[in-house]
Amino acid sequence: MKTLYIVRHAKSSWEYQGIEDIDRPLKKRGIKDAHLMSKFLSKKIDRPDVFVSSSANRALHTAVIFCENFEYPLSNLKIRRQLYSFSDGYLVKTVKAFDDGFNSAIIFSHDHGINTFVNKFGNTPIAHVSTCGVIGIQFEEKHWKNIKKGKTFLIENPKNHK
Repeated sequence: MKTLYIVRHAKSSWEYQGIEDIDRPLKKRGIKDAHLMSKFLSKKIDRPDVFVSSSANRALHTAVIFCENFEYPLSNLKIRRQLYSFSDGYLVKTVKAFDDGFNSAIIFSHDHGINTFVNKFGNTPIAHVSTCGVIGIQFEEKHWKNIKKGKTFLIENPKNHK
């Protein structure tokens, strides 16, 4: 069995002029929500075997906070530029390329790709994954490359923990 957690980056800031989208930082609310969700999850689930993040500042900062609260070494955090995409194509490729030695993984990525992925691979329709929302999907397959429709077993978002 393989277990995947997908996290949409926390709330980002639009207040800075002249920076590229990939460089947008988290808002203070986003930082608080990332701590809230990661602390909650670290008590609810076993630490995933591998943490993988988009290279976008907002996703990476969210991932760093989760690493801190899960006591996952930052030096092991994998950063993937291709996850800075708003389709599910690179998300699917990333997941299917995981080493089978990892039984669980957590990915930090972006809105549209996540929404498409969780509805394609999970069994619970989700209209919209909120910022810092976390979706957990379990797959019966032994190999990541063979994942198909899995079972959605976790749907969490910050507003349910405030």
